[in-house]
Amino acid sequence: MSRDLTKGSIVGNLLAMSVPTMFGMLGQTLYDVIDLMWIGRVSAKAVAGATLFSSVFWLVEVLNEVIGTSSVALITQSAGAGDAARTNRIVEQTIVFKAFVAIVAAALMYVGIEPLLRFFSHDPEVVASGLAYGRIRIFFLPIFFMTYSCFTALRCSGDPSSQMWIMLASSILNAALAPLLMFDRVPLVGSRGAGLGVLGAGLATVICICLSFAVGFGLLASGRNKVRLSLRGLLRLDPAIDRKLLTIGLPSGGEMLARQLAGLVTTKFVALYGTAAIAALGIGNRLGGLIFMPLFGLMSGGGTIVGQNLGAEDIGRAERTARAASLFGGATITILMGLGMIFPRPLLSLFVDSADAMAVGIPMIRIMGSSFIVVSFAIALGCAFSGSGYNIPFLVSSLAGRWGAQLPFLLLATYLLPRLGLDLGILGVWASFLVSDVVETAIIVAYYRRGKWKSMRV
Repeated sequence: MSRDLTKGSIVGNLLAMSVPTMFGMLGQTLYDVIDLMWIGRVSAKAVAGATLFSSVFWLVEVLNEVIGTSSVALITQSAGAGDAARTNRIVEQTIVFKAFVAIVAAALMYVGIEPLLRFFSHDPEVVASGLAYGRIRIFFLPIFFMTYSCFTALRCSGDPSSQMWIMLASSILNAALAPLLMFDRVPLVGSRGAGLGVLGAGLATVICICLSFAVGFGLLASGRNKVRLSLRGLLRLDPAIDRKLLTIGLPSGGEMLARQLAGLVTTKFVALYGTAAIAALGIGNRLGGLIFMPLFGLMSGGGTIVGQNLGAEDIGRAERTARAASLFGGATITILMGLGMIFPRPLLSLFVDSADAMAVGIPMIRIMGSSFIVVSFAIALGCAFSGSGYNIPFLVSSLAGRWGAQLPFLLLATYLLPRLGLDLGILGVWASFLVSDVVETAIIVAYYRRGKWKSMRV
């Protein structure tokens, strides 16, 4: 059932859109978290390989971010303005254009994945695990991209519940299927499995994503909500819409590229401290993604509401929505990360039992948890930018935070301070995330207060 987001209670609409979106994204994130939990039963080196692949894989995810961010602004503002025909065309173009871009990206990534992994690790077992887990996911990249587009269309047209149920069901299936494909004997159950190792985790994810796409696409094609796909629209490209799909989200894509390239450089710094540190970073990234789900749900749900209200020219309502999202998001992350910082060992033990990984992981959770709390209020406030299509603040904040603050701090902590007799060790790497997030928060808040987003229309 689609919802009119230009009327009714702001908090009610925000919760109605964000909670299902939150659980839908939780299901999506659980794919990687569950994979890492099962991979952790293989070895710490297998965890490191999956971590390195995920770090490199985000390079192609930039393309998904560019088109996806553009589609959010286009779909929500068209839906808010009541233009059903344009909304349908935008959804159709998002799906087909993403598929085309993903085919090109997958071909390039498939060729380049092995040398990229070897750049970060010379351990044959780590590289082999990354390739086994990653190559099958790269091959099915077009399906991944189109699945995200179907979920975006459902959410932005006011029907986030369908996305939630599809992704939750898919993640439950993945949790059951992954150990069946990975192990000779399935842990906890004892039944016979396929014994595919790390490859089985990647294969389970691919199977579940393909099923998710089939269901999501079927819902859009059926016309049960505000969107109705047509075969004619899916078999042709619309240059006018495609240009906007590339250009509106370009700053957001640039932000992700800058963030991920900085992440790769940071991973190289982490690698200086050994495989256990890489494994700990991978666990921290996955936990952060999981804990941030309420925040991302509020940002996505809030962005949908902001976009529809800007399309309806109700700026005050859009502004009140962004502030409510920031308050709810920041408070939620403060509670969740507070618990994680108090009890870091049980969290880490879900993924790995290595004493070395535990030793570097506990301070990582406590330091990075502080940075998450700082930045959470600003990230949720950013729904004002995603809903309006004004994505420059994300790019500027990422460049300043990651390249202007974090990487210089890493050079200082890793190379300069030890020569002066002050060696922070791996703690210097973890502290760099807090430095970066403080800078990013200040910039995002400044752009919001400037208010240019209120006048943006796409």
